[in-house]
Amino acid sequence: MNIHFKYIEKYIKKTTVLTFIFIFTGVLLMMLTYSSCAVQGLNPSAKQKIMNSPQYQDGKFKGDVDALTMTAKDWITSTWRFLFEKNHQTPDGPLPVRQADLSFFNDRAKNQLNSTWLGHSSLMINMDGYRILTDPVFENRLTLMGPARFNKDFSIDPEELQDIDLVLISHDHYDHLSKASIQLLAPVTKLFIVPLAVGKRLVSWGIPENKIVELDWWEGCSPGAGLTITATPARHFSGRGVGDRNSTLWASYVMASSRFKIFYSGDSGYFPGFREIGDKFGPFDMTFLECGAYNEAWHFVHMFPEETVRAHLDLKGRVLHPIHWGTFNLSLHPWFDPMQRLTHAAGQNHIETATPMAGETIVYGKGDRGSSWWVKAGAGLSL
Repeated sequence: MNIHFKYIEKYIKKTTVLTFIFIFTGVLLMMLTYSSCAVQGLNPSAKQKIMNSPQYQDGKFKGDVDALTMTAKDWITSTWRFLFEKNHQTPDGPLPVRQADLSFFNDRAKNQLNSTWLGHSSLMINMDGYRILTDPVFENRLTLMGPARFNKDFSIDPEELQDIDLVLISHDHYDHLSKASIQLLAPVTKLFIVPLAVGKRLVSWGIPENKIVELDWWEGCSPGAGLTITATPARHFSGRGVGDRNSTLWASYVMASSRFKIFYSGDSGYFPGFREIGDKFGPFDMTFLECGAYNEAWHFVHMFPEETVRAHLDLKGRVLHPIHWGTFNLSLHPWFDPMQRLTHAAGQNHIETATPMAGETIVYGKGDRGSSWWVKAGAGLSL
């Protein structure tokens, strides 16, 4: 009997190591392999726009620095810790969620700004009656074997969404660009605004080209009366598989109507670009800034919470609404660490924050801006 159990234990250990090697190798290939295929599959005018972009050099897109600078040792250590180290990266049970009240989003009246957080970086924004979605991801898992959503239930039935004015995509990573979600939204969406070269992905999924607008950094468009969308820089990277790293551009966005102005970061490490954006377009009524999935090993591509606060100050924002946290296990920190650190830093700097739970709507200038719900959800742990 003891021999039998020793065999099982040995088999489990061997399987665990093989799993680690398989995942690590796949991730390493995906992130470290470069490609020059960015302009394939695009119409001639789109290709020329990419070739003329200051961000496109030597067959790929580049930012102000090479943002992802992890060594092989960093990859091995991080992947092993991610798979086998327990540090409250995931909640003990499903996180609370509210069923979203779509009446806020559907209201066509002017002189209003409200946002509904759907988890991670997905937002429903009503800005002077315009209906805007950011990086919509409706699935429970990002990929077949990827991390599952912390919330047992989703806050809306996506099929109830109708007459969407804009879908904004910040970059093509799986936690921001979902094929299934895009295809579901296609029949009810007027326009998809994406960074350069991301349009080819949407076209390959059946989205008509006349519904897609590709923007370079500092380039804007006016999709409706009194509404402008401007793509602005971010410090990140792109890619969805082996061989396509940085084959598409990544971006943040400035959204301005006749009454309001907001900023959406997408994914970004902290960089001087926030101050430049603030100087050119600020002040902002609300900033929606990433705050999660950070680690010292990939510090240039995701901000620490204290840097999120600094970015908000650089942008000259009024209300700070953190995103990109509390939804998927994408790093090594406790799931609640972003909010504990951000709210502390925001308090020290006298910054108003909006911290809704998934499905909760924030109405700018009115009512509740959320609560410390993560503490009740099990984050009151002494670590």
